[in-house]
Amino acid sequence: MEKGLLAAVRRFPLKGQEIKRLALSDVSFRSLCEDLADAEHALDSWAASASSVRSVRLGEYQTLVKELADEIEAMLAAHSGAPQGAGATAPQD
Repeated sequence: MEKGLLAAVRRFPLKGQEIKRLALSDVSFRSLCEDLADAEHALDSWAASASSVRSVRLGEYQTLVKELADEIEAMLAAHSGAPQGAGATAPQD
């Protein structure tokens, strides 16, 4: 499984099959999942950083990860017809 799909499935474990199906048919959704994986990786990198701008970058990437996850959730809801927030999400850090 691609890193983007893995990131989305980690975030929405009960929506794994929907994520895989939507990723096969929607390049925008696949791209959004890739963006989520990249943002999570950057967040992890900044969390381990000793840089003086660490806290600023952590805040920026935490916001970005949340926004990307919200977009993925909205696309899943639109695709399935379920209201947003109906999918189980993984615990947040």
